[in-house]
Amino acid sequence: MTLPLLERLPPHDIEAEEAVIAALLVDSEAIYKVTPILKPPDFFREKNAWIYEAAVDLWGRDESINQITIAHELSRHERLEEVGGQSYLGDIIRQLPTSVGVEFYAQIVKRDSTYRGLINAATGILQLAYEAPAEIDTVFSRSEELIQRLRGGEGFRDFVHISQLLQAYLEEDVEAVERRELAAIEAGFSDLDHLLGGLKRSDLVIVGARPSVGKSSFALGIARNAAINQNANVAFFSLEMSAEQLAVRLLAGESGVDSTRLRLGGQTELEERRIIRATGELAEANIWFDDSPVLTAAELRSKVRRLAGSHGVDLVVVDYLQLMHSDAGWNGRENRVQEISYISRTLKGLARELNVPVLALAQLSRAIESRHPRIPLLSDLRDSGSIEQDADVVMFLSREELYISLEQWMSEHPELPESAYPRGVVQVIVAKHRNGPTGTVELRFREKLAKFEDWVLQPDADELVPERFDR
Repeated sequence: MTLPLLERLPPHDIEAEEAVIAALLVDSEAIYKVTPILKPPDFFREKNAWIYEAAVDLWGRDESINQITIAHELSRHERLEEVGGQSYLGDIIRQLPTSVGVEFYAQIVKRDSTYRGLINAATGILQLAYEAPAEIDTVFSRSEELIQRLRGGEGFRDFVHISQLLQAYLEEDVEAVERRELAAIEAGFSDLDHLLGGLKRSDLVIVGARPSVGKSSFALGIARNAAINQNANVAFFSLEMSAEQLAVRLLAGESGVDSTRLRLGGQTELEERRIIRATGELAEANIWFDDSPVLTAAELRSKVRRLAGSHGVDLVVVDYLQLMHSDAGWNGRENRVQEISYISRTLKGLARELNVPVLALAQLSRAIESRHPRIPLLSDLRDSGSIEQDADVVMFLSREELYISLEQWMSEHPELPESAYPRGVVQVIVAKHRNGPTGTVELRFREKLAKFEDWVLQPDADELVPERFDR
């Protein structure tokens, strides 16, 4: 007769545990093979966990691991008699006097530990459901966090010799090479993509700017370009603007019709055609918006995982970082820095976990406005904490026209014509690039459309041709 689930012992294999312990006692090299796989809590029998912990402690002090030293270490912690004394250690060695296959036994122990973790997570989820909090999203978020925390410790990575990596590279077929070439998500701006090589998967990309420079439009443009040009799946989190506002911005940029006129109506017949066509094109784009005004790091992670499971995710955009909160509820200026640091680490972890680029916008401090020239620096990142450290790429947006009028500019540059005034010119300054060069590229910003463009465009016949500037 099958016992009810709650009356069964959780998965375990005592023989595999003892085989691991025996290998450690007879082979000084076994510790190197099992420590990447196992931790003391992975053992079901407590005394086996104590013995393994003693072995790890000895290894950490660079001391020999054998029956005598393990017994001494257990005695120091008053655990020797509880595990069964020297006789228990001797019995284990006699039952399995060889270390052959220790990794196999360690994997069995780890597998059963994972199953027990699943049972504990399920119990926690059951408890959450019984508590029936008012916000069901909180239950989903905490439940997925329990599972993901367990999944994070499920496997392990070890050293891989370069010959294996090169061999795998040489054995790639044509389709694999093509997939690898598409591994980066293109920003859709030619000079910037040339400098960065696209937004690399697993990278955290920070875009910093002062208010009203256009960082939301810049991120929206990258999301649009990735979704339409590469058929990428984009998750766009907007903590400042509503999804409807973002959709109107996209439609304005795609159709070439001023967003104000889009809302008020009164378009010409030609503009109506553009709007209809743009609506059809954007409707096919794989962009998902989340405009929750209050968003924690755990909730964002949970939502991205759900989207990744149901549709797949190629790019995550967060607008913007300083509006997010952690789950700990830090208070005060110093703790806010710690909180932002936690959030940036979470975003970097998410990028690596899902193997997607995460593009996070960030507000810059006012220090930039008191300098001349007003070129953003890494130190301008507000509540920076570890943002600079965690980020693989840091870009800044700078618009000179916001700080100097045409009249002032002409008085400072009397040798230049009026047409050289940097109207609509945005500098994208790549201040940090972990795996490549830094530099500056210029883009055009069409303010009425809230749209960024390359300088050299090839518009369709019935589209508005952007005005040209003599530079």
